[in-house]
Amino acid sequence: MSTSKIKAGQLWGKNKDDLKKQLVDLKTELAQLRTQKVAGGANSKLTKMILANQSLPSYSHDLRKSIARVLTVINATQRSQLRILYKNKKYLPLDLRPKKTRAMRRRLTKHEATLVSEKQKKRQMHFPQRKYAVKVRSAFSFSWRGGVG
Repeated sequence: MSTSKIKAGQLWGKNKDDLKKQLVDLKTELAQLRTQKVAGGANSKLTKMILANQSLPSYSHDLRKSIARVLTVINATQRSQLRILYKNKKYLPLDLRPKKTRAMRRRLTKHEATLVSEKQKKRQMHFPQRKYAVKVRSAFSFSWRGGVG
């Protein structure tokens, strides 16, 4: 049974079986603590906490947060393994896809936006956009002081 807070840095190096075992230990410890709290008996764990000047709510708070840390590490490693598994596949599971916004997810991809149909290709080939050059005549230039110069 653990008596101090679990640091997340300690958890990242552990394998899945160790993490599951630690999670079960923490959950059983929390269940025991809750039953002791309801029963109101002076059990060894409660007397240890009183001697260590640690109140019951803060200890159960630390336990719950430690459980959350272990679960976070388990879920993060599982997601990273799934990302590796689905790396070069055509489709990703929905929870592994980037969230973005609804409009951004429905937007055309860069490839789809640059596609040109055969009809458009023919039209562009036969009727390209015309380039115009405007000739400037210096004899009819405008002057700010005297009007036409």
